[in-house]
Amino acid sequence: MRLRLLLFLTTISLALIGVFILYESSTYTALLSVGDKYHFVKNQIMWVVLGIAAALVVSKIPYRKLYPLALPLLLATFVLLIAVFIPGIGLRLKGASRWIDAGFFTFQPSELLKISLTLYLAAWLSVKESGRLLAFLLLLGICGALVLLQPDMGTAFIVAGGATIVYFLSGVQLKEMVLIGLILILGAFLLIKIEPYRVARLASFQNFNKQDLSGTSYHVKQVLIALGSGGLTGVGFGQSIQKYAYLPESTTDSIFAIFAEEAGFLGTLFIISVFILELILGFAIAARAPDLFGRLMAVGITSFISIQALINLASQAVLMPLTGVPLPFISYGGSAMIINFVSIGILMSIASQVKGAQK
Repeated sequence: MRLRLLLFLTTISLALIGVFILYESSTYTALLSVGDKYHFVKNQIMWVVLGIAAALVVSKIPYRKLYPLALPLLLATFVLLIAVFIPGIGLRLKGASRWIDAGFFTFQPSELLKISLTLYLAAWLSVKESGRLLAFLLLLGICGALVLLQPDMGTAFIVAGGATIVYFLSGVQLKEMVLIGLILILGAFLLIKIEPYRVARLASFQNFNKQDLSGTSYHVKQVLIALGSGGLTGVGFGQSIQKYAYLPESTTDSIFAIFAEEAGFLGTLFIISVFILELILGFAIAARAPDLFGRLMAVGITSFISIQALINLASQAVLMPLTGVPLPFISYGGSAMIINFVSIGILMSIASQVKGAQK
């Protein structure tokens, strides 16, 4: 089976599984909040359909035609990231300014940044130049600052991680990567220390066994209850207790915990296996790309999707502090779903350009 088709089918499988999990986890919340238990599912199905259509359209566009769009798209993304702070344009929810209110829909520019930055880095780094480290750090600093101001440290980490992988695979000296790594580690440490809520999240992660009813500790405890209740085979679909307003963010950040409760360890192992297959297919396409531009773009797209999935799964397994990062193709959300499908469409376009090998 060609890589292109297998990637497309794998992605659709993830999205359809996501719709099913969302239905299982959202009916009670939707009924309470809007009076329609199918509210979240209907929206998600619409976004999946739009995403599939977008992926098919983008996959027909030769990826090299995206090269001249790299800088304009990145600059447009910067404008949108700034616009989220403008009253009347930006939408502030739960203390965060991450969305643009277009009236009939909301859009999250930080999702667009993942693909626009990847495209720009692939175009820029595919041209052999020297002395790129300072420019890369400056660009990464601008992107990180715009996202952190929202605030959204989880997305900033995904953007920084994906960009660093692309920079590394463009062919750089090891000492540059060591320096970048040290800067990122120091930056993450400082960002945690200067924000009390991040310190609280880290503390609750380190001491979640203490009898503490603070918001962060409560969330961690409810995640652990969901995972523990699932056991090996789960309590059965539709039988989750945690979805009844016990587990916060059950349709977005914590949707995996609901699935783990209902499907158990075996079900979660299946989901993780599908994500691993997606990762393998993405890097296989990158390895077969006909030029450096395509290779770096494929690596960047695969990296940011995989890093996001890893962060969400690790936080839901209490292997790292909660970050508020949704699970790609599974969690509720229109901006992320459509951008992720567009990214898959670009990967499919790159795969279609491979000559003399499986696509």
